[in-house]
Amino acid sequence: MISIVGSTGAGKTALALNLSKYLPINVISADSRQVYKYMDIGTAKPTKEQRNQLTHYLVDYVNPDEKYNLNKFIIDSNHYIDKINRGKNIPIIVGGTGLYFKALTDGLVKIPNIPMKTRNKIRLMQKKLGQTGFYNKLLKLDPLIKNKIEKNDIQRSIRAYEIKHQTKKSIIEWFKKTKIFFSSDEFIKLYIDYPREMLINRISLRVDDMFRDAVIEEVVRFNKLKVKKENSSNKVIGIKEITNLLNKQCTLEQTKELIVIKTRQYAKRQVTWARGQMQSWQKINPKNLSLILKKLK
Repeated sequence: MISIVGSTGAGKTALALNLSKYLPINVISADSRQVYKYMDIGTAKPTKEQRNQLTHYLVDYVNPDEKYNLNKFIIDSNHYIDKINRGKNIPIIVGGTGLYFKALTDGLVKIPNIPMKTRNKIRLMQKKLGQTGFYNKLLKLDPLIKNKIEKNDIQRSIRAYEIKHQTKKSIIEWFKKTKIFFSSDEFIKLYIDYPREMLINRISLRVDDMFRDAVIEEVVRFNKLKVKKENSSNKVIGIKEITNLLNKQCTLEQTKELIVIKTRQYAKRQVTWARGQMQSWQKINPKNLSLILKKLK
């Protein structure tokens, strides 16, 4: 299997389409937003023409009012990996949701659900104490995380605190019970590592393209579905910002600028996560993509 991960705007779909010229591949999308129907422009889904050219699974897969999570992705991706293999093709997993890749390539930890009330309480505590104070409090609660979770890693610190507080067991102990689905040598793991300035420029161009491709009309149609605000499909960058534009709370230029800023922030989080969690992955400089494709010939 081939896995291609990269931040938003990194050109993952283009790479997959190029690979299809040389290899008999089918794509399994590992994107927590593209899995939902509608909002095609806002999530930069492969176009219908691209999907006709190359088979994509888990794109436009569930309705916006349905819940889709990591467990469902694991079940569905395993199903389609098996289907693609039986068809004598190569599964290629493409997307930007790092946690999906991590679970698929390294295994899944079955941790019990943490009540939302508890999660909110712990998040509020972190905000009040600041990350340094919160991390020191976490160390007292769960000494096993020392040298395992970086001091400035807010998300993992909060997660570790939630788990220890709720289950009385360290997150480190839970990781030892990881369920492995595939051995690591079954994957070719590629990470598109764009230089920061190049990525920022690509994001700005992409937002311009979104508005040329009628993303405003797409948001109008999406809002008519009346999806609950807490649903994941409603958290696509652009929905809230363009809705504010439609309500005349901001100008078009302000809307574009805000979407660019939020997309950059999201891309930065993806890059930071990948650098911490995907150190063993082969990094690809986009400038060298043509050389990689030539080798495949």
